Amino acid sequence: MIRRSIEKDIHQRMFDGKAIIIMGARQVGKTTLIKQILDHNDESIFWFNGDDADTRNLFEDISATRLSSIIGNHRIVVIDEAQRITDIGIKLKLITDQIPNVQRIATGSSSFELANKINEPLTGRKWEYRLFPLSFAELVEETNLMEEKRMMPHRLIYGSYPEIVTHTGDEERRLRQLTDSYLYKDLLEYDKIQKSDKLVKLVQALAYQIGSEVSYNELAQLCGLDPKTVDNYITLLEQAYIVFRLGSFSRNLRNELKSSRKIYFYDNGIRNAVISNFSQIENRTDAGALFENYVVSECMKYKAYTPWYANSWFWRTTAMQEIDYIEEKDGKIHAYEIKWNPSRKATAPLSFRNAYPDAQFSVINRDNIEELLLYR
Repeated sequence: MIRRSIEKDIHQRMFDGKAIIIMGARQVGKTTLIKQILDHNDESIFWFNGDDADTRNLFEDISATRLSSIIGNHRIVVIDEAQRITDIGIKLKLITDQIPNVQRIATGSSSFELANKINEPLTGRKWEYRLFPLSFAELVEETNLMEEKRMMPHRLIYGSYPEIVTHTGDEERRLRQLTDSYLYKDLLEYDKIQKSDKLVKLVQALAYQIGSEVSYNELAQLCGLDPKTVDNYITLLEQAYIVFRLGSFSRNLRNELKSSRKIYFYDNGIRNAVISNFSQIENRTDAGALFENYVVSECMKYKAYTPWYANSWFWRTTAMQEIDYIEEKDGKIHAYEIKWNPSRKATAPLSFRNAYPDAQFSVINRDNIEELLLYR
């Protein structure tokens, strides 16, 4: 239903004068989505692939006249992995200005390249969509709620990339390949990455700290970088759809942490591959952190795929009182404590209840996870 709704929306946006941009990490299904929307064998479609050197060379110094000649009578132009093409935003604008009846569709797996290249040239001329590894809601649609909850221990270890979900028994090898091919290879090819070994150490350090506050100064000392470089590298990891930051919530209390952050991975499988730990959940000391990472990342997908417009944070005080996840929507605060073990009880800290008496508080565990990820 989720990707079908995106398909439907893209269908409705076709030929309205704007480019369609689909962004997300490699192997999350961007190209598959386009092929489902379009008939790939349709002679009206012209496909380019930015990973192909010939395509990049073609676009290097292309003129409007030559571009028009190449596209010919094709009504749809698809540029896969468009971030690999120099000045792709200008090239897409060129198609708009010179060949106005052509629908442009571009995909990108690295928003640090694609977003920077298209934002100014295509201001007001694009529709943007983001894709992630398969969400809890999508997997429930494919099977059922009971089956997906039964598979939860598996998801916490191997994640939910489409290729991983569909190749049971070969998860570790495929995750290592995914990690090597797109996480490190793509990032290390980016010309701002000068110290590859330091980046690897940083990603591993972040993997060990999921669910915990991170200090750029501590990370810098650990990885042999300066704090500014750590911040820059984390930004690149975010824009490559590998990790995301969650800031701290503060309004009323003097001892609330106001500028702290946690960093989560979009996919548990990638996180575990980074540290080479695929031990089963029953044998792990980080089960709680894995479940927290899973739930919070699923909340990010939920917000991206639905009209659930909410701000997200965690909450903590200098006295170490904490709430794992907070959303504020329409002026209402919803606080969630995340527990892998259903028998673990929790209540909102007294200082939080006093400061935010109207806030709703819930404990989310593996038995009731659907309350947060499906039914709100």
